[in-house]
Amino acid sequence: MEHDTTWLNSIDFKEISVQLEDSILHIQFNRPHKKNAMNLALVEEMMQCFTFGADLKSLRGVVITGSEGNFCSGGDISDMHLSSLNESEREKTIWHFNRSFGRMITQVKHSPIPVIAAVEGAVLGGGFGLACVADISIASDSAFFALPETGLGVIPAQIAPFLAGRIGIDHTKRLALTGEKLNAEQALHLGLVHRVCSPQTLKDQINSAIKQVKQCAPEANSSTKRLLLGLNNTPLEQILDDAAAAFVRSLSSEEGIEGTKAFIQKRKPSWCE
Repeated sequence: MEHDTTWLNSIDFKEISVQLEDSILHIQFNRPHKKNAMNLALVEEMMQCFTFGADLKSLRGVVITGSEGNFCSGGDISDMHLSSLNESEREKTIWHFNRSFGRMITQVKHSPIPVIAAVEGAVLGGGFGLACVADISIASDSAFFALPETGLGVIPAQIAPFLAGRIGIDHTKRLALTGEKLNAEQALHLGLVHRVCSPQTLKDQINSAIKQVKQCAPEANSSTKRLLLGLNNTPLEQILDDAAAAFVRSLSSEEGIEGTKAFIQKRKPSWCE
């Protein structure tokens, strides 16, 4: 299957590596010298990916990984040369960096395309947050998770809300107020990740998750994500009314018609590869 990669070729990626393969967008953090800690440039490149990627009709999923044994060790502000700024400029710079990360992670969470995070090694701070917003999170048993911010005298400002959304406020408080480090099995137990595997089988697990996602209709997946993400902010009756209307639209859509025919004819629908 051929894909339009014009939007990819138009972006000069430096902090991440991006590849479109078999309708899956693969994003890899490319700052191994910093254990893939995120600077502002990386955050902005991620936002570009999710802005343009969402317009790609043939895109079926996004996979986010780290490089050289680590997923992401959090935020990196060391390249901002804060000491050279006056107090007002310093505060604006820090605010912009912190808030930009929040916008990026919100983009990832609300992507209409399924997002898979495959994590290993350091999964700290912002990396922890990304693992929490992915639709499917797979952890190598080498992965370790923590919110180290309070131990540094700062707060997990943009991360905490997403972590609380994944595992609840009580567990989030414990992790944020102690900086406790979790291994992959503990993360699985809390619901932070969905699968744990050996480093040698991580790629196989990614491929398995991709295969499962591709069994589902793209527009149906997109509508389902939109429905589920609205649960916390909308009255239940309105959710159910809107869901019924969305179901009617999906059943009469090209995907719904094809899926129904495939079921009756006892064959796989056209979107299955």
